[in-house]
Amino acid sequence: MTVIRFLGGCREVGRSAIMVDSIILDYGLKPSSPPEFPVNGVSPKSIIISHGHLDHVGVAPNLMDVDPKVFMTPPTRDLSDILLKDSMNIMENPPFGKREYMQFHSNTREVGYDEPFLFDGWEVTLFNAGHIPGSASIYMSRDVNILYTGDIKLEDTRLLEGADTSFPETDILIVESTYFGVKHPERKELEKQFVESVIDTLDKGGHAIIPAFAVGRTQEIMMILTKHGITPYVDGMGKEVSRMLENYPDYLKSVRELKRAIKRSIIVERGKREKVLEEPSAIVTTAGMLNGGPALFYISKLYGDERSKIILTGYQVEGTNGDKALKTGEIDLGMKTVKLKMKVEQYDFSAHADDAQLKELVKKVVDRGAEKVFAVHGEDTEAFASWISEEIGVESYAPRNGDMYVI
Repeated sequence: MTVIRFLGGCREVGRSAIMVDSIILDYGLKPSSPPEFPVNGVSPKSIIISHGHLDHVGVAPNLMDVDPKVFMTPPTRDLSDILLKDSMNIMENPPFGKREYMQFHSNTREVGYDEPFLFDGWEVTLFNAGHIPGSASIYMSRDVNILYTGDIKLEDTRLLEGADTSFPETDILIVESTYFGVKHPERKELEKQFVESVIDTLDKGGHAIIPAFAVGRTQEIMMILTKHGITPYVDGMGKEVSRMLENYPDYLKSVRELKRAIKRSIIVERGKREKVLEEPSAIVTTAGMLNGGPALFYISKLYGDERSKIILTGYQVEGTNGDKALKTGEIDLGMKTVKLKMKVEQYDFSAHADDAQLKELVKKVVDRGAEKVFAVHGEDTEAFASWISEEIGVESYAPRNGDMYVI
């Protein structure tokens, strides 16, 4: 008998957390205002982190009171350290303190891709998920075989190779659903439109403020801009992450290309931001959803400038500043909410599988024996579960947070 409890990330994007018997897969926060956390009151023996984004690892140190072992890939360990430290500093009421963070760090064991390990009767293997450097799909085998995709990307990007989908036979699939019903634009055309927008902004004497997630997205945008002859300024946590990722060539498509982009970019030092705005510039900066970070400094100086643009590069969770800017043309700068004269654009540089890829993935895993599918991490999981039932003909569910299934 296996018990699966869905603690977060159900019928929503954010605070991913799933418990399989004594093992928790991810334990993140939802970057809303205020942040939301998974169902609590759990006592895991182990935590396996799929990747280093806060919606998957952001409150894992909260579980240290029961002293669980923690497993993740080497890049995920370093990325988690950077993000967790930062969240302790910037959150008004951080959900954990330095002691919990230190224990989380010391309890962590590094595991590479395709290196099976045993825990509490389960054999666990991590597969490259293609989402960000070090991201993993988690395969668990005991009396039943379970595959948790985590966030997954099937196609190559400039930074990463697509996911490894050579999973063994699977009984139960837990699949992300972020872009069910959405077709991503063709990457080459997307890059072209993005670069043209940046060049147009600079030619008009404006500034292109490019909010980007520090992990993965900042590095990809740097690579795209420098490849097209644009020298970007890089500010925020993405600077530290970029340097760190150079240490993990095996987890990147081309560490050489990343190093070249870093060399051709201008790193903005604290206290020098005003100087960057003296001439038209492309500034790649955190936070990706405009909830804090240096991006707000630049926007506070430029919100009334019609020549300048905010060029969003990824998904904007409902209720975030980025979502607000897109929908209303307004932004909360902390002390005040202002009307933007800057143009706001969004380019779908997604690190997730789109509708066609998600369907292809589910079919592939069902062909390898999956009899039950759980759709999570999406705002339309019920529709995805219905599609799977009707088109593929296997049991499928869109669980709610707090639901428990006995297999």
